[in-house]
Amino acid sequence: MDCILVRHGVAVEPDEWEGEEENRPLTEKGKRRARQAAEGLAALDCKPTHLFTSPFVRAYDTARLLRAVVCPTLKVETREELAVGAKPERLVGLFRTLPSDAVVVCVGHEPQLGEVVSLLLCGKALPNFPLKKAGAARVESEGIVNLGQGRLCWWLQPMQLRTIGKRVYGKKRVERS
Repeated sequence: MDCILVRHGVAVEPDEWEGEEENRPLTEKGKRRARQAAEGLAALDCKPTHLFTSPFVRAYDTARLLRAVVCPTLKVETREELAVGAKPERLVGLFRTLPSDAVVVCVGHEPQLGEVVSLLLCGKALPNFPLKKAGAARVESEGIVNLGQGRLCWWLQPMQLRTIGKRVYGKKRVERS
């Protein structure tokens, strides 16, 4: 199983938002950068079989942008296991219900995503693996997901994903002009 964990894009700052926390949206810059990061994932030849997201608007909108670029035929599935405050073990439990050949993309929040990576790699939830906004990590597991048995394939900062995407999609944009 491949688990690709993606943190949501840049959102409106909490002190600038008057609505409910779960409705705090991406900024325009956050939308643009999330789309560019998605182009980087597409350039890495990510072929997800599942696309899960937190029910929070900023994560859901990031997942929709990712879907449009990487996997337009997949349905975005909202999962409470990815909501702010959910225990990382719950997401690992969800992984264990999926086929061993699944390629799962999960869009969510920190510190949960980093703690999930830590569980997969080290066997316990540690705060040592934070993802930046619109950053991503890919952890591979042989067969059923077992704690501490994952293998880190890549860990990419948002700028790295955008650069990878520009190499492929920037050329396509120029060719279409």
